[in-house]
Amino acid sequence: MSGEDRLNRPGPARGAGAYDVIVVGAGLAGLYALHRLRGLGARALVLEAADGVGGTWYWNRYPGARCDVESVFYSYSFSPELEQEWQWTERYAGQPEILRYLEHVADRFDLRRDIRLNTRVTAAHYDEAAGGWRIRTHDGTTLTASYCVMATGCLSRSQSPGLEGLDDFGGSVHRTARWPHEGVDFSGRRVAVIGTGSSAIQAIPLIADQAARLTVFQRTPNFSLPARNRPLDPTELTRVKKRYPHLRELARNSAFGVPQVPDTPSGSALAASPEERAARYRAAWEAGSLFGFSDTYSDLITDESANETAGDYVRARIREAIHDPATADRLTPRHHPFGTKRLCLDSGYYDTFNRSHVALVDLRSSPLVRVTRNSIVTTADEHPVDSIVLATGFDAMTGALLALDIRGRAGRTLRAAWANGPRTYLGLAVAGFPNLFLITGPGSPSVLSNMIVSIEQHVDWIADAIQWLSRRAAVSFEAADEAETAWTAHVDALSAATLLPRAASWWTGANVAGKPRVFMPYPGGVKSYRDTCDAVADDGYRGFIVT
Repeated sequence: MSGEDRLNRPGPARGAGAYDVIVVGAGLAGLYALHRLRGLGARALVLEAADGVGGTWYWNRYPGARCDVESVFYSYSFSPELEQEWQWTERYAGQPEILRYLEHVADRFDLRRDIRLNTRVTAAHYDEAAGGWRIRTHDGTTLTASYCVMATGCLSRSQSPGLEGLDDFGGSVHRTARWPHEGVDFSGRRVAVIGTGSSAIQAIPLIADQAARLTVFQRTPNFSLPARNRPLDPTELTRVKKRYPHLRELARNSAFGVPQVPDTPSGSALAASPEERAARYRAAWEAGSLFGFSDTYSDLITDESANETAGDYVRARIREAIHDPATADRLTPRHHPFGTKRLCLDSGYYDTFNRSHVALVDLRSSPLVRVTRNSIVTTADEHPVDSIVLATGFDAMTGALLALDIRGRAGRTLRAAWANGPRTYLGLAVAGFPNLFLITGPGSPSVLSNMIVSIEQHVDWIADAIQWLSRRAAVSFEAADEAETAWTAHVDALSAATLLPRAASWWTGANVAGKPRVFMPYPGGVKSYRDTCDAVADDGYRGFIVT
């Protein structure tokens, strides 16, 4: 039997522009989805707005952009051959290297022939009569598919700061999320960076190396840990490659999607002596790992007093790093518990503020008023600038989806379904939207985990579900209302048992005006979530309506 015959094809009539599956997005998720779907014999097409593959690693080319998960684990596990042949050069790979890796994957597995670049999806409507999806693109083209898979990414819809007068600014304006491919030379220029999230924390030290003067405008200081990035020793890389099967299994069965030693010390931070806590925190600080520090004690994210011990340790390290006490005070986080916003990894961020040509403006004490032709004005001062860098974050997890006109049964929009916050079953499906799959959607571990581990798990689950449906010649696969309601309540209950909702973070949508305040990712851990998804599938896709 040929590959083309392996998949039954319910849904829209076959013909030109008709597919079994259309995938939106050619980043990490879209590339692997295409590979898996081809293995089923599916006629699949990936639609991508950019003129190259890579998703977030195509767009985010700002100075210092790099992953905050170690590169040997922020990589695909589906191909042992790929694991062995690719040579990572740094502990934390930078954007250029990650993009080269993804381009290599696209070429190695011959994916490009089924990827349509420079094609922005504007609408996806479910056709009840045909039992499939009609996908419209920016040029008016309409394509049809039995299934639609949204691989649009959790951090792909950049957030506009809405600054008065920005359009009248006479200098250059750059967004970290849409950095010019040719790069930017700030030599001799007065540069303003607005924002101190992860992108800014990575970019600021390198911009300071060029700029004649750098002014950083900060609303909320973040906790950042030293990355301890370094070149990868070839012998170390070889050692990891030999252990990949074991390390990948540890990652899949961990809380965060990174390999963890089974006997990692846990227990309560409050039960430890001050000396023991200090030693454990010092080891985590020196190790340079987001997940390692978060997992130092089991109650850091559930007990406020325990959390404060970790926060106090990091705050002390920040004060030690910065010479000027007033600047150190402004950079010290006090507005949210430790780890309740995504922790950052940095290379020399705090040291940058010891440089004479770098200044910090606290927007809490002197809010930003407007931008003029050649300056930024706050309530306290006017700051002449030649270039502005907007590091103002993303409309995370839901932004890219709600930017599309997605309509399910009876023409109901996804925006209406999520008017009070996103509701999903397992972060994979939405009631009333048959044959629509989300990769790392709200209600899944996604941004609380090593994304590539969660992406592979979702893609595998979706591919297995499509194959299962094909064998039964099923036309419709839809989350039941009661299953969606129960899962949403479960995610809410898990997050409410932690300190996570206490922060005004992008995890809760607090950075976007008018966005419902809901803790969006699943906080129960990668292993627990994987076990639940497997149990649902093993039980005949419990909680789904199949016709």
